[in-house]
Amino acid sequence: MARPIVGIIGNSHMITDTYHVHAGGYQTSQAVSKVADCTPVIIPTDPDLVGIEELMTHFDGFLFTGGRPNVHPEEYGHEETEAHGTFDRARDRVVLPLIRALTERGQPYFGVCRGFQEVSVAFGGTLHPEIRDLPGRMNHRMPPEGTFEEISELRQRVSFTDGGVFHRLLGTTRVMTNTLHGQGVMEPGERVVIDGVADDSTPEALYVRDAPGFTLSVQWHPEFNATDDPVSRTLFGAFGKAVRAWAGQSGRPVLKKRLMRPARQGCQAKKRPA
Repeated sequence: MARPIVGIIGNSHMITDTYHVHAGGYQTSQAVSKVADCTPVIIPTDPDLVGIEELMTHFDGFLFTGGRPNVHPEEYGHEETEAHGTFDRARDRVVLPLIRALTERGQPYFGVCRGFQEVSVAFGGTLHPEIRDLPGRMNHRMPPEGTFEEISELRQRVSFTDGGVFHRLLGTTRVMTNTLHGQGVMEPGERVVIDGVADDSTPEALYVRDAPGFTLSVQWHPEFNATDDPVSRTLFGAFGKAVRAWAGQSGRPVLKKRLMRPARQGCQAKKRPA
């Protein structure tokens, strides 16, 4: 049987400053396919191209990815400053209402990095433009010129609420994660429960209170080593389980895999006379 389909939120990007694309990281697709056991499909996140209802109809679950552009501060009532960085307003207009609609419907989604922040903002939360400028906070950004191994190194400890959702899922109250973000949650949105924090109190794990479906989101990047890291594997595994449960109860037709067969001789195109 065909696997459930997970829509991966694509990021707007310019190739050589001339060619506009919507892109997604290979490791994100790999985590969805190999660990969550779902079919990954990148979504061109622009309200001129896709609608909320059609997305919810065609996809079983959603992965809200990280990305270099940040949520525009107008979305949470703050003025734009240089510290807020770059933006993707088209993504804002698709993702924020999509998160609210999915939450109310109980359709599963998993937020990562910017996706973590988007979930909070979708319910009225605010963001710090730069975590490292706050008193007592550490620099959560990636090493400026590090190798991929250094960038994805598990160098940050995250502590979960004792007996909370993440503690019950992962079987521990403390895990080591990577850290690659500049912004962070200031005030969590209504119904947003901060269930895990870094050693400097920066929010790192959340879920939406009283949501009927899977809404777990993390500030770090579990997709970087999802097949081998036990924490990442458990998170994506739980997400995949929720997506399969949704696909099974939603009644969406699941097509059988088509087998490639040789074409019949009678169906082959006739050659034109020379």
